[in-house]
Amino acid sequence: MPEPEAVSSEPEVSIVLPVYNEGANIEGVLRGIDEKVRTRPREILIVYDFEEDDTVPAVRLLQERMPDLRLHRNDLGRGVLKAIQAGFASARAPYLVVMMADGSDEAEVVDAMIEHAVSGADLVAASRYMRGGRQLGGPLLKRTLSRLAGLSLHWLGGVPIHDPTSNFKLYSRRLLEQVVIESEAGFELALELTVKAYCLGLRLEEVPTTWRDRTAGQSRFRLRAWLPHYLRWYWRGMAGRFRVRPRR
Repeated sequence: MPEPEAVSSEPEVSIVLPVYNEGANIEGVLRGIDEKVRTRPREILIVYDFEEDDTVPAVRLLQERMPDLRLHRNDLGRGVLKAIQAGFASARAPYLVVMMADGSDEAEVVDAMIEHAVSGADLVAASRYMRGGRQLGGPLLKRTLSRLAGLSLHWLGGVPIHDPTSNFKLYSRRLLEQVVIESEAGFELALELTVKAYCLGLRLEEVPTTWRDRTAGQSRFRLRAWLPHYLRWYWRGMAGRFRVRPRR
């Protein structure tokens, strides 16, 4: 089935959602984005790995009512990392927001993230660990390690945001054009881009958010498999305060 033609005007923001069998969640997530994100024009880019993904038919049913909704098949290789990279390559806006399709991220903070970007930030994190942010649910070990990593990178490594491991982030096109992505697994990309933006002396900002654990479907987060990849960027971030370039 051919996809609808893309909207003609260039969007101000591209919201990238990598998906894997999120049919049970996707309608509520997309309706929430449609109602709560006021920035226009925009595109909402659903990136999937294979046609049998149960997210795809659910999205197609919504496209007639949501003209800024686009489906994009990931042709870089399966997995969330490649899906996000495929979304970056397909997105047309100067600002790209990565959100999860499981309902854990708060769509109502996206407009505030865009405001920070328009005023000069190259990376804006939706932060669970700054004042006003919260994290509800999820495995205790994962929550604890994430908080320790984020706050130690902030207080000891000098990273100017409290939640560098958050996957809910906005990236400027300028940042993405300056870095070569080296991540190899899962969600380490968010930490890599944070560390590289910091070391380049680019502007990093954050807004508080409440993260809620998914209520349907199955998470693809695999702590044991991905921890060594996170540690690689964690230690580079800790060393970053000694090689940060002057801000531009």
